[in-house]
Amino acid sequence: MGKTAIVILNWNGKTLLEKFLPSVVENSNLPGVEIVVADNASTDNSVLFLEQNYPAIKVVRLSENYGFAGGYNQALAQVDADYFVLLNSDVEVTENWLPPLIALMDGDEKIAACQPKIDRKSTRLNSSHIPLSRMPSSA
Repeated sequence: MGKTAIVILNWNGKTLLEKFLPSVVENSNLPGVEIVVADNASTDNSVLFLEQNYPAIKVVRLSENYGFAGGYNQALAQVDADYFVLLNSDVEVTENWLPPLIALMDGDEKIAACQPKIDRKSTRLNSSHIPLSRMPSSA
């Protein structure tokens, strides 16, 4: 199994970290897996919250808000891993969400990217304008 870094980009998202980070910590405690929060120069005490409540989580402090793509690019340059999971800060993960992804990547060198199934119980529209709750399971 390759080393995997779950990288969460944050900017003034302390409330989201309080709500969703516990599921990431609880359901990602595996050998070779590191959780990293990349902070885009937050001013809401996000970093202090992480230091006080999650001292084992690596925090990459960015000197300014580089935005989404720029923030991830800056952060990933400072993280050593074979696999990177770019996880939004407003995502709750469930038990066993990560091992199938790592197994898939380890099992086929031709695969360059993958993602877990997103379970949405919502009637929001997707790009084909079909409510997600009505999408066929093979879509």
